[in-house]
Amino acid sequence: MRIVIDTNVLISGVFFGGFPREILRAVVEQKITACATTEIINEYEEIVQEMIDRKQGHINRTILSPLIKAMEIIEPVTRVEICRDPDDNKFLECAKDSHSLYIVSGDKDLLVIEQFGNIQIVTAKDFYEKYL
Repeated sequence: MRIVIDTNVLISGVFFGGFPREILRAVVEQKITACATTEIINEYEEIVQEMIDRKQGHINRTILSPLIKAMEIIEPVTRVEICRDPDDNKFLECAKDSHSLYIVSGDKDLLVIEQFGNIQIVTAKDFYEKYL
Protein backbone atom coordinates (compact mmCIF):
# COMPACT_ATOMS: atom_id res chain seq x y z
CA MET A 1 0.00 0.00 0.00
CA ARG A 2 1.27 3.45 -0.92
CA ILE A 3 0.67 6.53 1.21
CA VAL A 4 1.84 10.12 1.43
CA ILE A 5 2.64 11.43 4.90
CA ASP A 6 1.94 15.08 5.62
CA THR A 7 4.65 16.99 7.49
CA ASN A 8 2.56 17.38 10.66
CA VAL A 9 2.22 13.59 10.95
CA LEU A 10 5.96 13.19 10.46
CA ILE A 11 6.71 15.79 13.15
CA SER A 12 4.22 14.22 15.56
CA GLY A 13 5.73 10.79 14.96
CA VAL A 14 9.34 11.90 15.34
CA PHE A 15 8.88 14.10 18.40
CA PHE A 16 5.75 12.96 20.20
CA GLY A 17 4.89 9.32 19.36
CA GLY A 18 1.43 7.81 19.22
CA PHE A 19 -0.27 6.72 16.00
CA PRO A 20 2.02 8.89 13.84
CA ARG A 21 5.12 7.13 15.22
CA GLU A 22 3.57 3.72 14.56
CA ILE A 23 2.95 4.73 10.94
CA LEU A 24 6.55 5.93 10.56
CA ARG A 25 7.75 2.65 12.08
CA ALA A 26 5.65 0.70 9.55
CA VAL A 27 7.31 2.67 6.73
CA VAL A 28 10.82 2.00 8.05
CA GLU A 29 9.94 -1.70 8.48
CA GLN A 30 8.61 -1.66 4.89
CA LYS A 31 5.12 -2.80 5.88
CA ILE A 32 3.76 0.14 3.86
CA THR A 33 5.32 2.37 1.22
CA ALA A 34 5.42 6.10 1.83
CA CYS A 35 6.00 8.28 -1.21
CA ALA A 36 7.39 11.79 -1.29
CA THR A 37 8.86 14.34 -3.65
CA THR A 38 12.12 16.21 -3.14
CA GLU A 39 10.04 19.25 -2.17
CA ILE A 40 8.27 17.25 0.55
CA ILE A 41 11.55 15.79 1.85
CA ASN A 42 13.03 19.30 2.00
CA GLU A 43 10.02 20.47 4.03
CA TYR A 44 10.38 17.51 6.41
CA GLU A 45 14.06 18.35 6.97
CA GLU A 46 13.44 22.08 7.46
CA ILE A 47 10.67 21.57 9.99
CA VAL A 48 12.59 18.89 11.89
CA GLN A 49 15.57 21.25 12.08
CA GLU A 50 13.32 24.03 13.40
CA MET A 51 11.99 21.68 16.08
CA ILE A 52 15.51 20.59 17.02
CA ASP A 53 16.61 24.22 17.27
CA ARG A 54 13.67 25.00 19.58
CA LYS A 55 14.57 22.07 21.80
CA GLN A 56 18.21 23.20 21.80
CA GLY A 57 19.61 20.23 19.96
CA HIS A 58 18.53 17.33 22.18
CA ILE A 59 17.42 15.34 19.14
CA ASN A 60 19.79 14.55 16.31
CA ARG A 61 18.72 15.49 12.80
CA THR A 62 19.76 12.03 11.54
CA ILE A 63 16.55 10.70 13.07
CA LEU A 64 14.99 11.18 9.61
CA SER A 65 17.57 9.10 7.75
CA PRO A 66 15.98 5.64 8.14
CA LEU A 67 12.57 7.00 7.19
CA ILE A 68 13.78 8.87 4.12
CA LYS A 69 15.81 5.83 2.99
CA ALA A 70 12.65 3.71 3.23
CA MET A 71 10.54 6.17 1.23
CA GLU A 72 9.94 6.10 -2.50
CA ILE A 73 10.97 9.46 -3.92
CA ILE A 74 9.06 10.42 -7.03
CA GLU A 75 9.30 13.24 -9.53
CA PRO A 76 6.02 15.16 -9.58
CA VAL A 77 4.24 15.72 -12.89
CA THR A 78 0.77 16.78 -11.82
CA ARG A 79 -0.02 20.35 -10.76
CA VAL A 80 -3.18 21.06 -8.80
CA GLU A 81 -4.64 24.11 -7.12
CA ILE A 82 -7.27 22.57 -4.88
CA CYS A 83 -6.22 23.06 -1.28
CA ARG A 84 -7.15 26.27 0.54
CA ASP A 85 -3.50 26.35 1.70
CA PRO A 86 -1.60 26.32 -1.62
CA ASP A 87 1.50 24.92 0.12
CA ASP A 88 -0.42 21.67 0.76
CA ASN A 89 -1.10 21.01 -2.93
CA LYS A 90 2.27 19.24 -3.15
CA PHE A 91 0.87 16.38 -1.05
CA LEU A 92 -2.09 15.96 -3.41
CA GLU A 93 0.25 16.06 -6.42
CA CYS A 94 2.59 13.49 -4.90
CA ALA A 95 -0.28 11.16 -3.99
CA LYS A 96 -1.71 11.33 -7.51
CA ASP A 97 1.61 10.83 -9.28
CA SER A 98 2.71 7.99 -6.97
CA HIS A 99 -0.68 6.24 -7.20
CA SER A 100 -1.01 6.40 -3.42
CA LEU A 101 -4.30 5.40 -1.83
CA TYR A 102 -4.03 7.68 1.21
CA ILE A 103 -2.68 10.96 2.41
CA VAL A 104 -2.17 10.71 6.16
CA SER A 105 -2.54 14.15 7.69
CA GLY A 106 -3.56 16.16 10.71
CA ASP A 107 -3.91 19.34 8.63
CA LYS A 108 -7.48 20.63 8.47
CA ASP A 109 -6.74 22.22 5.09
CA LEU A 110 -6.17 18.72 3.67
CA LEU A 111 -8.61 16.77 5.83
CA VAL A 112 -11.53 18.97 4.74
CA ILE A 113 -11.02 17.69 1.17
CA GLU A 114 -11.60 14.07 2.36
CA GLN A 115 -11.15 12.54 -1.11
CA PHE A 116 -9.08 13.52 -4.13
CA GLY A 117 -9.86 11.18 -7.01
CA ASN A 118 -9.23 7.70 -5.59
CA ILE A 119 -7.10 9.09 -2.76
CA GLN A 120 -8.57 9.28 0.73
CA ILE A 121 -7.27 11.92 3.13
CA VAL A 122 -7.32 10.52 6.66
CA THR A 123 -5.93 11.17 10.12
CA ALA A 124 -3.06 9.11 11.51
CA LYS A 125 -5.45 7.53 14.03
CA ASP A 126 -7.94 6.50 11.34
CA PHE A 127 -5.22 5.12 9.09
CA TYR A 128 -3.55 3.20 11.91
CA GLU A 129 -6.80 1.71 13.20
CA LYS A 130 -7.93 0.56 9.74
CA TYR A 131 -4.67 -0.62 8.17
CA LEU A 132 -1.96 -1.31 10.73
